[in-house]
Amino acid sequence: MFGGRGRSRARTAALIGGLVMAVAAGLTAPASAAPAGAQGPRPADCPKAVTAAAECYTGRDDNGAHYAIAVPENWNGSLVLHAHGGPDLGAHSDPERSTEDLGRWAVMVDQGYAWAGSSYRRGGYGTRMAAQDTENLRKLFTRAFRAPVRTYLHGQSWGGNVAAKAAETYGSGGKGAYDGVLLTNGVLGGGSRGYDYRVDLRVVYQYYCRNHPRPAEPAYPVWSGLPQGSTMTGADLDARLQECTGTASPPAARTARQQRNLDDILAVTRIPERALQSHLRFATFTFRDLVHARLDGRNPFGNRGVHYTGSHDDKALNAGVARFAADPAAARDLSYDSDLTGKVPVPVLTLHAIDDPTAFVEHEAAYRATLRGAGRDRNLVQTFTRENEHSGLSAAEYANSLAALDTWVRTGRKPTPASVAASCPAFDATYRTGCFYDARFVPKEYATRVRPRPGGHIWPAMTAAQERAWRHVPGVGIAP
Repeated sequence: MFGGRGRSRARTAALIGGLVMAVAAGLTAPASAAPAGAQGPRPADCPKAVTAAAECYTGRDDNGAHYAIAVPENWNGSLVLHAHGGPDLGAHSDPERSTEDLGRWAVMVDQGYAWAGSSYRRGGYGTRMAAQDTENLRKLFTRAFRAPVRTYLHGQSWGGNVAAKAAETYGSGGKGAYDGVLLTNGVLGGGSRGYDYRVDLRVVYQYYCRNHPRPAEPAYPVWSGLPQGSTMTGADLDARLQECTGTASPPAARTARQQRNLDDILAVTRIPERALQSHLRFATFTFRDLVHARLDGRNPFGNRGVHYTGSHDDKALNAGVARFAADPAAARDLSYDSDLTGKVPVPVLTLHAIDDPTAFVEHEAAYRATLRGAGRDRNLVQTFTRENEHSGLSAAEYANSLAALDTWVRTGRKPTPASVAASCPAFDATYRTGCFYDARFVPKEYATRVRPRPGGHIWPAMTAAQERAWRHVPGVGIAP
């Protein structure tokens, strides 16, 4: 499962015997520690990216979620629980996802932390589900090995939403599960507003392109992504995007109509051209999963009253785009599943690329406002870098961020953006990937990047009975 390094014969024999001893950490992992019905944790080769001496394991929990675990020989006693982004859209848990994530975040193992990541029990949307699978993996790790001295959550992209939700849901410090949270390029606006710009993309794209759906195809509301039984593939969608905008062609090869369509779509939606294809895929396939598989066909999105600007003819655009209102119950269910309360009592450190083309940096402003509203913004330090990628930042910055969070938790001394930036070169001496912090940067409000919905996103609170139904009845809320 991993492409990896071998072990000594003696170590292999010990693993096969079901008992691993990492003497420096006082670590035991008997085969009997796995929960009944689970597969693992079973020894596996570590990814090549894990350069530190470490023991790696894979398995599957009682809910069917595949996971990967790594414990370095020089384990510092602390555990990083990773929440991956996406969401991936497969029907089942992907056994490769967690192993790939381990390789991707090997810097944390190299820094002496144990690492564990879940592939979640299924693909598709479900923030609370993914948070529960992450928490289940924490418990599994504790049973199979030993209780960590400190446990940190790390969330990347949509996993930032998952990790933040896990911290709020499962408590922290003392009797709680987690001691600190690291969020990198996180989608922190919550589902009730975090997808508004993709809603806007669908209606604006359809106004100009008229090919998603085509006039001769069965009509369906664009907020649903696709009809439930559609066989459209990503390549099919890319072909339609190319047909309308020529975005895959050099500018000189585009027709005048394609160039104007592209210019208008980008100007109105404020989406960078290099990310247009991926955002349109999210607004197609993720919307289909969310609406049809999780919300029983109900619409959680709305754009009534939104005024679109930036095109060559805003009056015609606003008169011609599709308009719709959210189903209040569907919007409430999405909000309950993914919106954040800000009630997290542990240190939270964020790292975000200023020019992130996928999770716009303004998500950080939304998150700060959420914590401020809960009276918890004292627990938040946000850092920003002059980078322009979403999926990966400098390894030196990741190592530095985790160290800064750990120091904050252990000593109670809250860092500043400037102090975090100042400590990065010491890690870059090892990783040589650069330090790109901008300690003075402050993101603008979320509404400056994503057009707000008139009236905001305030949905009626659930009664206790509704919440019980949401949690336990298939087809209600974001189904597990």
